Amino acid sequence: MLTSLNAANAYSAARTATAPGAQAPDALRRVGEAAEEFARHMGQVDQVATAAMIGQANTHTLVQTLAEAELAMDTVVSIRDRVVEAYQEILRMPV
Repeated sequence: MLTSLNAANAYSAARTATAPGAQAPDALRRVGEAAEEFARHMGQVDQVATAAMIGQANTHTLVQTLAEAELAMDTVVSIRDRVVEAYQEILRMPV
């Protein structure tokens, strides 16, 4: 319970990073929208998992939601890895 509360507080503190202002460039706005969509999807996963634990959701729905969450997480990790790789490549460029 305490870990969940800490995670929720950390998520709330980081939420502003996923909501760029209206004056952000188009690419940055799209990244922000994708991050918001990911956060919404992970929230849905939490809701379904909680519902399954208290008997309000069936196992099939839980398994399907967890599979979708795994795919979303793999996608986010892949994008993060590419961003880090691009950043490292920029750092190696001679000035």
